Amino acid sequence: MALTLSKKAQAVKPSSTLAITARAKQLKEEGIDVVGFGAGEPDFNTPDNICEAAIKAIHDGFTKYTPADGTIELKKAVCDKFWNFNHLKYETNQIVVSNGGKHSLTNIFEAICNPGDEVIIPTPYWLSYPEIVKLADGIPVFVRAEREQNYKVTATQIEAACTDKTKALILNSPSNPSGMIYTRKELEAIAEVAVRRDFYVVSDEMYEHLIYEGEAISIASLNDEIYKRTITCSGVAKSYSMTGWRIGFTGSSKEIAKLMGSMQSHQTSNPNSIAQKAAYEALVGPQDSVRNMHAEFHKRRDYMFERISGIKLVSALKPQGAFYLFVDISQALDKEYNGIKIGVVDKLAQILIEEYKVAVVPCEDFGFANHIRLSYAISMEQIKKGLDRIEDFIEKLV
Repeated sequence: MALTLSKKAQAVKPSSTLAITARAKQLKEEGIDVVGFGAGEPDFNTPDNICEAAIKAIHDGFTKYTPADGTIELKKAVCDKFWNFNHLKYETNQIVVSNGGKHSLTNIFEAICNPGDEVIIPTPYWLSYPEIVKLADGIPVFVRAEREQNYKVTATQIEAACTDKTKALILNSPSNPSGMIYTRKELEAIAEVAVRRDFYVVSDEMYEHLIYEGEAISIASLNDEIYKRTITCSGVAKSYSMTGWRIGFTGSSKEIAKLMGSMQSHQTSNPNSIAQKAAYEALVGPQDSVRNMHAEFHKRRDYMFERISGIKLVSALKPQGAFYLFVDISQALDKEYNGIKIGVVDKLAQILIEEYKVAVVPCEDFGFANHIRLSYAISMEQIKKGLDRIEDFIEKLV
């Protein structure tokens, strides 16, 4: 009898962002000058004080197992961060430190989902959301936010998507890929629906320090009832340029935190001990690097938006946060390149990387098949060069 592999695992889509980044790196290793707009990570080095804290941890012998859900030292720092920045009161037994934001989200949905539970995912979405939900035996329910809505779903849309199987809503603000931020009024309306219909809100706030217009508002801070139903998820990857250190964290009810910590104890034992020391320094140490990176991203955002606004056949809304430009290329898809209609976004992305040596992220896997995502987490020099190449490509379309 032939052995069969997991149907659940076989149904998982590979990450298109990682695939396009891998192709760009391959070309660079071959000595080809490639501009990579696919990066979901800052191009800055991790700040020196954070690196020094990690080195000290190694020299001090802090290389053993830690508590499964994170050290008390780091969890206290996370509590302080939640209180001072997000206006959220969590105790250490409500905090779970995990191996990055993806791991935090995996823990969340494994803790709250039973087979057949539905999770509302606003579209456009970060492409890993539906895959993580499916791996936890949940069912993604997509609610589309059009450009005219600034790519943000409304409370009315969310309520219309609710059924007796609705378990949770994923809320990502600032958003990957759109960079849009939900206002206080919008969050209040969404919170009212969540409380009345009694479902969880998984609030992914990973880009909370990268806001250029508006303000960072955690939905859990609005009132006690939505606080009880919200799992707040963040980490150090984006704000402190620590993507490879793999430290994420959540604030939730004690019951949910206990479940996540228990699962994590069997799956990974604990987050990396050295990375936890580095994350502690990131949260309690000097914040100059955060402000400096923010200022540079702000400058890059403004430049990229102005350039894209001047290129025919493409357009974008000005992002309020994160470090992505969500570009509508629907007009370009109707054009021909070298006598062949482009038609689909994957074809456009393939032409750009193979013939123009520019890597962009096609957003079909983000729920928008007529958009691409451009990251401005690369140097200004690279941004200018890449946009020049994209403009050259667009000029050749007929």
